[in-house]
Amino acid sequence: MKNAQIVVIGGGVVGASVAYHLAERGVGDVLILERGAVQGLGSTGAATGGVRAQFETEINIRMSLYSLDFFRNWEFDCEYEPAGYLFFATTGEQFDYLRRNVEKQRRLGVQDVEVVDAATIKRIVPILNCDDVVGGSFGGNDGFINPLAVMHGFTEGALKRGSRIEFETVVQSIIVRGGRVTGVETNRGRIGCESVVLCTGAWARELAATAGVDLPVEPQRRQIVWARSLAPLPDGLPMVIDIGSGFHFRPARDFAVKRSETGTHDVLFAYPNSDEPSSTDTNFDDSFVEKVYERAKHRSRFLFDTAVVREKCRAGLYENTPDHHAILGDCDVGGMYFANGFSGHGVMHSPATGRALSEIILDGKANFLDVSCLSPGRFAKNEMLHETAFI
Repeated sequence: MKNAQIVVIGGGVVGASVAYHLAERGVGDVLILERGAVQGLGSTGAATGGVRAQFETEINIRMSLYSLDFFRNWEFDCEYEPAGYLFFATTGEQFDYLRRNVEKQRRLGVQDVEVVDAATIKRIVPILNCDDVVGGSFGGNDGFINPLAVMHGFTEGALKRGSRIEFETVVQSIIVRGGRVTGVETNRGRIGCESVVLCTGAWARELAATAGVDLPVEPQRRQIVWARSLAPLPDGLPMVIDIGSGFHFRPARDFAVKRSETGTHDVLFAYPNSDEPSSTDTNFDDSFVEKVYERAKHRSRFLFDTAVVREKCRAGLYENTPDHHAILGDCDVGGMYFANGFSGHGVMHSPATGRALSEIILDGKANFLDVSCLSPGRFAKNEMLHETAFI
């Protein structure tokens, strides 16, 4: 039987970050188990790569601040591009909400975030219909990264420090004896270990159940339309989000090609479909295109006149928790840890997540940032968090 000190289940960006930070702390026997033949076939590969500090809750803001600083200064080029995030409001209530958020963000140290009026929004995004826009918020340091570059950077750093990775290895169950983890059962046999970290995204709940833990994570399909315009996109186009409907768009980026070779005519747009049932379906539904374009029709004639690039449209999975915040920490099963339920924020918060888990495992708690509000036990205590801008 093979053995490892710590088994990280899931080789996406979150699992790679956990392994990287453990290895950086000197843990020399970390084994990443990836079910695919290569990394990045799950949620990491389907992510759009947005990063932002414009959140409502303090914990999300602080995790973003740490992660954005990490992306800017990391030894690996994750292609961080501070193109900005623009949230706009069409009612006074929505605008008040954004103003309150900006006050909190500034108080917590977010720089280059401001309240903007409709005229400024029109200047930033000239293709936007602002007739019903009352104002918004803009964060200039928010922007985009390459999720696959981040994942590969973490993996490379972990492997250089002694970690291992095994592909096409599916963990079927977590073995618990006497109230603590002793190993995992895989399609390739049993692996003994002292600890496991679940970084399996939308599939976390069913795997946690094999250890007798009910993890409140539900998978949900999220779809993205890739389209191409005849005219080039406006220079410096940020991520643009309707705070009321969640409809959003950004310049498209093919992470498989060099940034310098990315075209200026392609755009991604989407919205969170509240009618989407919980499932692990990652097939793109063509009817979603019509729904997206119907929302684009009023908001931007430029977007409405684009042509769909069907082969580049895609669907991925969100791993949602009841309060749309991550689950980080341990549980009643000794040696069992979680980094799950990011509800679309796994890539952008991966640096903070990896460090937090490494400190929880090695020191008993995260010392660089108090993440105790994200512990799995908060649901039983009814201590859930609240974030309105869930996209």
